[in-house]
Amino acid sequence: MNPIPHYRSFFDLPRVDPGYRPVKERVRDWNEVEKHLAPDELARQAARCMDCGIPFCFGAGCPIKNPIPDMNLAVLENRWEDALQLVLTTCPYPEITGRICPALCEGSCCNAKDSDAVAIRQIEREIADRAFAEGRMLPRPALPRNGLKVAVVGSGPTGLAAATDLNLWGFDVTVYESAKYAGGLLRYGIPDFKLEKWMVERRIDLFRQEGVRFECGVQVGADVSMDYLRRKFDGVLLACGAREPRDLKVPGRELKGIHFALDFLTRQNQVLGGELTDVGGEWSAKGRDVVVIGGGDTGSDCVGTSVRHGAKSVTQIEILPKPPATRAGDNPWPDWPRILRASSSHHEGCERIFATNTLAFEGDESGRVYGIRCVQVEWKGRQPVAKPGTEFFQKADLVLLAMGFTGPEKGAPSAEGLKNVWTAGDMATGPSLVVWAAARGHAAARQIAAALRAPVKV
Repeated sequence: MNPIPHYRSFFDLPRVDPGYRPVKERVRDWNEVEKHLAPDELARQAARCMDCGIPFCFGAGCPIKNPIPDMNLAVLENRWEDALQLVLTTCPYPEITGRICPALCEGSCCNAKDSDAVAIRQIEREIADRAFAEGRMLPRPALPRNGLKVAVVGSGPTGLAAATDLNLWGFDVTVYESAKYAGGLLRYGIPDFKLEKWMVERRIDLFRQEGVRFECGVQVGADVSMDYLRRKFDGVLLACGAREPRDLKVPGRELKGIHFALDFLTRQNQVLGGELTDVGGEWSAKGRDVVVIGGGDTGSDCVGTSVRHGAKSVTQIEILPKPPATRAGDNPWPDWPRILRASSSHHEGCERIFATNTLAFEGDESGRVYGIRCVQVEWKGRQPVAKPGTEFFQKADLVLLAMGFTGPEKGAPSAEGLKNVWTAGDMATGPSLVVWAAARGHAAARQIAAALRAPVKV
C-alpha cells in the first residue's frame, strides 16, 4: 500500500461509498445488498479523517462514544487489531451497528460542515468483518465472578449491551427472551438484506462463550413471574423494547389486508429462520398493490420486503413534508442533517408521496381493502391541515402501517414500585435507534453495578 499524505487527504480525496449490488440481482434474494470497499480504498477513506481538535463525531454525534479518530488512524496505519480493540471498548456489536446505524457520527463530522463526511460506518463495519475473517474476534475475558446474579428481560440491542457489560464485570447474567431465538429487533425486525441473521447468531454465540446465559421461549409474566426473578436474582433489568404499534383509526380500519409493519417484517424473518413455512397468502405482497403508511426506516424495510415478495407496485405515504436536499437554516451543523434520504429499498422500485394524510380505507364486497382515500396537507406549526380540493384515491390491496410505536407491548412486565428492578432502552425512553439502545444498555449496566456496589471494568 502506498503511503497516503494524511495531513491533507480531506482536501485531496473524495468520499467513496461501496454502493449496492445491482437491483435486478438483489431483489431476487434476501442477501445483504451493500457491497464492501477494497482495502486500499478503505485506507484512503480513513485518511480523510482530519484528526480535528474537537472531534464532534463522537462528542456530539455517536451515542456510545466510539473513539473514531483513533480508530480511523489505526486503519490508515494498517493496525487492524488496535482498531478492533478500540471499537470494542465502546461498541458491543460493531459488525451490526456498522451495517444498520444511520451514522449520527457522520452528520457531526467536521468534514461534513462544508464537504462530505468521513465514511465512518463503513470503516467500523470493515474493522469487525476483517476481525471475524481473520479469527481475531474472540470471546473477551471476564473479571472473576463476584457472586451477584442479574436477569435481563429482553435480548434486543439494549439487553445485549447491558448483559455483556455486566458479564464482563463478573456478574452471572441470564437473558430471558420470549421469542424462539435471541436478538429481539435485530433478529425479527430488520430484514436480512440489511442484516443477515447468521451475523446476529454469531455475535450471540460469542456472548454465550463469554458466559452470558440465554433462556429463549420464556415469557416473563406468564412462564415465570417477576416475583420469581426478584427472588432468584440480585437485580433485574427490563429491556423489552417499545413494540406497541401506533394504529391508524380511520373508517375502514377493520378491513382485511391492513397489517402492522413489524408483524409483516417479523413473519418474513420467521420464514427465513425456519419458524414458518411461508408468510401466508393474507400477508404476501406478491402481485399486490402495496401501500406503506409511514416514511421511516421500518416503512423502508417494508418496501424492500414487498419488492422481494413480487409486489405489483409499492407506494410509501408520509404525512410530513418532503425534506430539503440540503440543510435548512434552522438545521445547522453539527446537528443531524434533516434532509431527503433514499434507502436501498427505495431504489428498488417505490413511489414516495409526502405531505399526505389518510382519510379512510375502502374495501370490496369480500371485506378486503382495495384502496385508500387520501388528502394532501400543509403544516401550520405542528399541525397538518388538509388542502382543499386535493383529495385523491390510492389503489391498495395490502396496506402496511409503519407509523412508529407508542411504548411497551400491553402486558409487558413493569418495574413500578419494585426495588432492584431497572428499565432501560426503548421501553424506558420510547422508540429510538439501535446505537441509542446500545448506549442505554451500557448506562443501565453501570447503574446496576453501582447500586449493587460491584466493581466495573473500565
